[in-house]
Amino acid sequence: MSDRIKQVYNHLSGSNTMSAETWQDVPLAPPDSIFKLTAAYKADTFPQKVNLGVGAYRDDDNKPWVLPVIKKATQILLNDPNLDHEYLPITGLPEFSAGAAKLILGADSPAIAEGRAVSVQTISGTGANHLGALFLSRFYHWDAPKQIYLSNPTWANHHAIFKNVGIQPIDYPYYDPATIGLDFDGFIGTLQSAAPGSVFLLHACAHNPTGVDPTRDQWKHIAEVIVAKNHYAFFDCAYQGFASGDLNNDAWAVRYFVEKGVPMLSFAKNAGLYGERIGALHIVPPTKDAADRVKSQLSVLQRSEISNPPAYGARLVSLILNDSALFDDWNRDIKTMAERIISMRNELYRLLTEELKTPGSWVHIINQIGMFSFTGINPSQSQALIDTFHIYLTANGRISMAGLNSHNIRYFAESLDKVVRGQVISPNNDKINFEASLANVFRGTSGHATLDNQNTPNCSTRPFLWQPWIPAGQELNPMMIWYDSREYHTAAELRTRLAGARTRRQRPTDGPVAER
Repeated sequence: MSDRIKQVYNHLSGSNTMSAETWQDVPLAPPDSIFKLTAAYKADTFPQKVNLGVGAYRDDDNKPWVLPVIKKATQILLNDPNLDHEYLPITGLPEFSAGAAKLILGADSPAIAEGRAVSVQTISGTGANHLGALFLSRFYHWDAPKQIYLSNPTWANHHAIFKNVGIQPIDYPYYDPATIGLDFDGFIGTLQSAAPGSVFLLHACAHNPTGVDPTRDQWKHIAEVIVAKNHYAFFDCAYQGFASGDLNNDAWAVRYFVEKGVPMLSFAKNAGLYGERIGALHIVPPTKDAADRVKSQLSVLQRSEISNPPAYGARLVSLILNDSALFDDWNRDIKTMAERIISMRNELYRLLTEELKTPGSWVHIINQIGMFSFTGINPSQSQALIDTFHIYLTANGRISMAGLNSHNIRYFAESLDKVVRGQVISPNNDKINFEASLANVFRGTSGHATLDNQNTPNCSTRPFLWQPWIPAGQELNPMMIWYDSREYHTAAELRTRLAGARTRRQRPTDGPVAER
């Protein structure tokens, strides 16, 4: 007993030497790819630089456009003697939430008339996704592990949002790179094979990042399978109005699903108020009693996270949604934005096909819809556009059509043409293709690899450092293989050349090495 007392005493007496958590073991997270791209664009001093990465509208002078109707609504708010800065209710400004519900579900929606539509103001679309995901995680009747089907590809943040609330994302086929269009058969096949009651996230319009939307007949088939399989639809409707310029047309899929009794939730945002973080989440249960219970739980969840949503953006949009004259002005502003984006699609298609005769089919540029377009180029070509022409876009070839204008579209088209023709290779010679292809080479499958290099003055050879692909179940000591060429190779050629490459256990001293 005395030994135990001594242990306790020693422990307590030494406690003053213990330090609090210093967070030294917290790993450094990589920067967000889109914001990193934007930062690189801003730091670039090249006069003809082009930013096609960010998903925000720009006018023909590449400036953020404050909608005229927003300016009008702002003046009304500034001159309102009753305006205060009190807290909004937990679920947001009621006039905004009600107007947002009518916008997405339709003013004559039976769900609204019957009191079945639950609407909550959120921190923009990201907050709506998160609140909807959190609600699903807590209250959805999961018959299996918590999983949600996301389109491949989808908005990158979808994965993080659902993982953060304990829901595992699963891809469903959506984009077909062979046609640069919709993989409808793959999509339907996954709907049919998924376990009954699975949750599917659907992009209501202007799919991000592909710009590829189902037709109305395809939407009907999708709804039919979802009903038959008792699945749950989570609609992401971030670009209502941007797709066609018609708010009602862009909400068609959501309204059709509600009409068919598909259990669902959705959200919407627009009006160019990016920094005001204004959005809404809508859930449509089958009864008013269920709707009341759902809203009570959403209120509890929101209270624990943000307490109350911000007021300024909600008041602006509420004015627009609930005043017929302002709403008409807003419709005109939306049409202006959509028509400019469509005109850029048409001009880019014309330049590529009629003037430049760029190899390949480019009809997908005008068939896709909304702010984004999947060009169909590969990561190496995307990197070449960044490195050589100062045109900033994501590695998967997605571009924001709103970043094109009458001043830069020819420069972009000519640059794209050169990259597609293989007249330009990135000075960095893209590492992504090499890593993916080299794995295939050592699996024995066909493919090609781009050899990485470092362009160094006074150096006749351009070696690279390679961490070998390690087959599953095997442990190999890491080695460096350095190589003196930057060419495209078939699997057989690459194997032959690598077989003769020199290997060393340490960094070679007779040439620079591109670190991987």
